[in-house]
Amino acid sequence: MIPPADDSFPARAEIAASQLAQLCRLLGALVPANPFYTRKFSQAGAGATVASLDEFAGRFPFTTKPELADDQRALPPYGTNLTFPLERYTRFHQTSGTTGAPLRWLDTPESWDWMVGNWTEILRAAGATGADRVFFAFSFGPFIGFWLAYEAAQRIGCLSIPGGGLSSTARLRVMLDSGATILCCTPSYAARLAEVAAEEKIDLRSSRVKTIIVAGEPGGSIPALRAQLQKLWHGARVFDHHGMTETGPVTYECPARPGILHVLEPDYFAEVIDPASGEPARPGSRGELVLTTLGRVGSPVLRYRTGDVVQPIHRPSPIHHQPCACGRHTLALEGGILGRVDDMIIVRGVNIFPGAVEDIIRACGDVAEYQITVSTEHSLTQLRIDIEPVPGCVDPSGVVKRLEQGFQDAFALRVPVRRLATGTLPRFEMKAKRWIKL
Repeated sequence: MIPPADDSFPARAEIAASQLAQLCRLLGALVPANPFYTRKFSQAGAGATVASLDEFAGRFPFTTKPELADDQRALPPYGTNLTFPLERYTRFHQTSGTTGAPLRWLDTPESWDWMVGNWTEILRAAGATGADRVFFAFSFGPFIGFWLAYEAAQRIGCLSIPGGGLSSTARLRVMLDSGATILCCTPSYAARLAEVAAEEKIDLRSSRVKTIIVAGEPGGSIPALRAQLQKLWHGARVFDHHGMTETGPVTYECPARPGILHVLEPDYFAEVIDPASGEPARPGSRGELVLTTLGRVGSPVLRYRTGDVVQPIHRPSPIHHQPCACGRHTLALEGGILGRVDDMIIVRGVNIFPGAVEDIIRACGDVAEYQITVSTEHSLTQLRIDIEPVPGCVDPSGVVKRLEQGFQDAFALRVPVRRLATGTLPRFEMKAKRWIKL
């Protein structure tokens, strides 16, 4: 990575030059050592050298999650996307399985160090210093994000406090007793902790938490949810981030513009494509994020179709480029991760993403939890929203009416909203599963 020097950030041309140099080294390491990519390159007629990033994007094939899963099924348990002998690998993690069978992922010490270094950049962008005490509200499991963030916090000198194996109430007690200043969790679980605090009469005004770093699901860049979390946590700043097991940490929130995510360039080569055609997305349009991990040599992904829907607000050019308000010249994504390509549903000709639905629900206020059911009736896709009003809501019927009107205004659709009793819907510690397809 290229650290900022003298309060300045690398220019776009410097970033592109670094990306190309790293890409050439990566390609040279993969052929013939990595069977998965040696085979892919041969089948696509692509050699192991490139002269430019444009040549790489135009000539090399995409990598997809289904083909990685097929590879692991064909040669269990890890498949053939390994550049070194198995003895070189010291880390095991796996995907959550929310979009299919979990992928198992191995890392060498060198690849792990590269990802931890990227996570330190995220923490620094969030304002973390060695004086902070960071509480991690995650279980002790194979989820890669927790382990990377935990080690990165230690690397910059933070006191790292694990919350694995504790109940929500116990986690709140430890956070308050230890004087935690930063909380790391999913957006849903930050809301759940505040809900438990209210139930247990724990006053969060006594908390020293000043920053909540969220990831794992869309929501951290949704204005209404950010405002709700900041209110529940008495002014704590919400800082969004996103990553994947297959890629490691990828983005972090712009320090100057909340709700904007910067890609960790030059450590990743990022593209935004039209998910239907595979061609570059038109300027100003949404598209699917495609990533190449330039420093994860032991188990890389090249031109990996993440399935994440993003809205680039400017596509940097080495020639004509203005920096972000924060001074960075990296690719910026408006609204963070807007949803998944495969999560989009079409209701009577209207494209609907989960993030757009959540934005309406959170903006309405007075909703503690919700669930969306997608069904097919008479060959037509239908939506139904179930909600739990917050405890003590004075006008729950009014909440239902406001939501139904909000969906009508946004989508020109009638979406029925059903009110449920408090505690009916499930709560989540990790990725929330609020969409049910019948």
